[in-house]
Amino acid sequence: MTLLERRPDEIVRESRTTTLETPRLILRAPQPSDANAIAVLANDRRVAENTARLPHPYTPADARAFMAQTDADNSEVVFFVTLRNHTLIGACGIAALDGKHPEIGYWLGVPHWGKGYATEAARALIDHAFTELDYETLHAGARVSNPTSRRVLEKCGFQWTGVKLMRVRAMASAAPVDRFRLDRRLWASLKSWGTVPRLAPPI
Repeated sequence: MTLLERRPDEIVRESRTTTLETPRLILRAPQPSDANAIAVLANDRRVAENTARLPHPYTPADARAFMAQTDADNSEVVFFVTLRNHTLIGACGIAALDGKHPEIGYWLGVPHWGKGYATEAARALIDHAFTELDYETLHAGARVSNPTSRRVLEKCGFQWTGVKLMRVRAMASAAPVDRFRLDRRLWASLKSWGTVPRLAPPI
């Protein structure tokens, strides 16, 4: 059976058992034992207010509920991001938040900001989306007050498409968000030109 003959839910289910490796990171499926560690990272307003869905405060119970929800949702792929020594540093994934368009998202705990990990994780996620999940287009967003996340998307080849208001759960209100898009053709061109560095083989 070819990839095109498989149902989307089959592809997503298989993706949940996949581990992605980069020179410095491992992207793996969430595990129940991660609840406390992920809650420590996510329970920071600076993190929550730069995501759409994280509540604040964020507790281990929230982490367990999130993992249970994603296990039951055949439209979403979630990876927890760890260093090569298995230290948990954040999360990333792909979901159709509007019910139609696959969108990547990512966040890291504050102690791990400014080290290039978000770009490295996003590139691995994008490669997985286009090569294994067979998506044709990816969407993404970054709050206009978060230029660092915008730079991550631009370095990954995403193109700005405009600004829209999106609800931020931690703020209980909407905020302006820069919207971005990346299609398979542009991604393939950037990879072939070397503009987006290829990931090194797993160490």
